[in-house]
Amino acid sequence: MDPVPAPFHADLARGPEGATAHWVRTVDGVRLRIVHWPGAGRGTVLIFPGRTEPAEKYGPTAVAMMAGGFACLVIDWRGQGLSDRALADPMVGHVGDFAEYQRDVDAMLALAETLGAAGPFCILSHSMGGAIALRAMIRLPGQFRAAVFSAPMWGIRLSPAMRPVARIVSTLARWVGQSHRYAPTTGGTSYLVVTPFEGNVLTRDPEIYAWMRDQMVEAPALQLGGPSLGWLRAAMEECAALAVLPSPNLPVICALGTVETVVDPVPVHARMAQWGMGQLDLYPGAAHEVPMEVPAVRRRFHQRAVTLFQGAR
Repeated sequence: MDPVPAPFHADLARGPEGATAHWVRTVDGVRLRIVHWPGAGRGTVLIFPGRTEPAEKYGPTAVAMMAGGFACLVIDWRGQGLSDRALADPMVGHVGDFAEYQRDVDAMLALAETLGAAGPFCILSHSMGGAIALRAMIRLPGQFRAAVFSAPMWGIRLSPAMRPVARIVSTLARWVGQSHRYAPTTGGTSYLVVTPFEGNVLTRDPEIYAWMRDQMVEAPALQLGGPSLGWLRAAMEECAALAVLPSPNLPVICALGTVETVVDPVPVHARMAQWGMGQLDLYPGAAHEVPMEVPAVRRRFHQRAVTLFQGAR
């Protein structure tokens, strides 16, 4: 069956020409939006965004990947972008279990096959997408040839005092049917819309920050607020489960800013120190979103990704 066309804000994406957006259904009936940029046949990069990030945000990354000869597929995970949202309040980022995201990965791979996307398949992921990517690489041996992680969410940044509180509160919420509530200190507003550039935790580039904010303001349906207590519990459980699993025998680069305040850098350093085919690539002064950082950082990140993928035949 041919994919069903979906909307895409090409004017906001700063991506290459020729993008097509598609609706697909997961095995559990969730409708996802996936955007495809056809490439020159060297392979296909599957882009796994972070929490809250819509496909439009990765237009510049698609430009860099296509310049290296690669097609790109970028997904709106369930609960964000234009994909189906689970709750009556669409601003709550919610899943009950991170296994749900693996159904999204399977739908993405099925679409790649339908579109005739060329292999090999490589993954470029950011933040929450890094947890989803690591699980997919472990779950589907032989499916991917290489991966690039940006600030992977292999642990959530919480103070020592807040960590047990988060675990207890999110678990209790499940028992009493309140998993749909916002996690503490979060709410129903988009970080980019309500947070000024000064003091933001995402990037040091004011122009990029304004562009990301404009996407949210001009296309409000792309906005997402804080995570639910259910998402928080599921994320903590997935990070703990991944921590005891060995790393796949694949070449990877893990980019991490030295001013990281969103994900926990400790498990990132720990895993990369033991990943035989992996390299930890530190970016002095960079914040959470390395692919959206100042121009020199963005160029280095994308060039290193392209070089890795070109060598992964």
